[in-house]
Amino acid sequence: MNELIPGLNSNLLTNQPQDVATTVQLLILLTILSLAPSILILMTSFTRIVIVLSFVRTALSTQQMPPNQVIVGLALFLTFFIMAPVFGHVNHDAVQPYLKGNLSQKQALVKAEGPFKEFMAKETRTKDLDLFLDYGHYKKPDSIQHIPLSALVPAYAISELKTAFQMGFMIFIPFLIIDMVVASVMMAMGMMMVPPVLISLPFKILLFVMVDGWYLIVKSLLAGYS
Repeated sequence: MNELIPGLNSNLLTNQPQDVATTVQLLILLTILSLAPSILILMTSFTRIVIVLSFVRTALSTQQMPPNQVIVGLALFLTFFIMAPVFGHVNHDAVQPYLKGNLSQKQALVKAEGPFKEFMAKETRTKDLDLFLDYGHYKKPDSIQHIPLSALVPAYAISELKTAFQMGFMIFIPFLIIDMVVASVMMAMGMMMVPPVLISLPFKILLFVMVDGWYLIVKSLLAGYS
C-alpha cells in the first residue's frame, strides 16, 4: 500500500505522527467527497431551481416530460452559472493559494467558507437563521463570517424551500384556471366520462409555448439571485 500511495500508512499504530496525520487527512478528504452531492444541493442554488422546474412539469400535467434527467441537468448547469462568481472567489482566495503552499489546509477551508457564507446569508431569512442560532445556543454573530455553517446551511435550505414553493404556487395559478374552465365546460356539455386533464393539456402546453414559459421561468430564477 505504501508503494502505491506514497506517504500513506495503513497502520495507525506507528511511532511517526506525520504518517498518522497523512492517513487521517486522506480519510477526511474521502468523507468530504462522499458528501459533495449534499453540499452541492444545500449550499448552492440547486435546491430552488430543481423544485421550481419540477413544479412547472407538475402544473403542465405532462407526467414525465421533460424527463428527470433533463430537469436535473438543466438545474445543474443553471446552478454552475449562478454560482460561478462564488466558485471563482473560492478558487482565487483558497484553492490556488493552498495548491501553491501559501495556505494550510485549515486556512484554505476558512477562506473557502467566506464566499459561500456571503451567498447563503443574502438568500436566508433572518427568522430562519435565528431559529437555528437560538436552538444551538450560539451567540449572535457580529458579521456574516462569524455565522456557524451548522446553523447557516439548514437556515438557507428552508429559506430556499419556502421561496421555491412560493414560485411554484404562482406557476400553478394560470394552469389551474385552465383546468377549472375546461372542467366546467365539460360538465355543462355532459361529458362526464372524459378526464378534464386530457382536454386541458393541449391548451396548457399552447399557453406555455405562446408566453415563452421556459424563458420566463429561467429569467425569474436568475433574477432571484441577482
